[in-house]
Amino acid sequence: MIAHLVYNLLVQANTDNRGDDRRTFTERARRAQIVEAAIETIAELGYAKASFARIAERAGLSSTGLISYHFANKDELMEQIVVEVYTEGARFVVPRIRAESDASGMLRAYIESNLAFLAENREAMVAVTEVVSNLRKPDGTLRFDLATDEPQVSGTEWILEKGQEDGEFRPFDTRVMALAIRAAIDRSAGHFAAHPDLDWKAYAREMASVFEHATRKTDMPVTTREEEGE
Repeated sequence: MIAHLVYNLLVQANTDNRGDDRRTFTERARRAQIVEAAIETIAELGYAKASFARIAERAGLSSTGLISYHFANKDELMEQIVVEVYTEGARFVVPRIRAESDASGMLRAYIESNLAFLAENREAMVAVTEVVSNLRKPDGTLRFDLATDEPQVSGTEWILEKGQEDGEFRPFDTRVMALAIRAAIDRSAGHFAAHPDLDWKAYAREMASVFEHATRKTDMPVTTREEEGE
């Protein structure tokens, strides 16, 4: 069921919203302001230089105490950045996948919508990459490791398994293919940031076509978005 895919895509971004429900509108707005300022600061200066002082200055706050009121420490603020960006990403991607009726359409929608989100949120993705690469647990291990990516990988794998079960896709190892798709998407964030003038829509169409050719049965035609619109 597609509900399984939706669940997997949202698991990584899921957080306990009951805390937000207890906060006032002003408190939620202030937290959002701080998170946005933190994203901008990290994207410009990098993780190491994103101090509370610099973030407060960027947010136009009178003191770092206003950040400490909402976030216990830098680690908590950094985690919230990742949670919020992934949540927004899931909200962007999921409806576009659900609009498709078959696995081929879902796979194309999955790839193109992921890349669209990356392209339209380049600054946020630079910040997330910095956080994921640097934030560590007390024992020194990375806070966001390979296990953190599992919901996205398994969600991708579900589309591939559905395509095989429905006779749309050829036989292949769905885990290997899912990892290849996720690696291609994730690598694109840095590429988009480094090439702001890139035609990302053409890039997204090409990547979707590459994996459509890689997964489809040889006797099935490939249909592009342009052809579907004719």
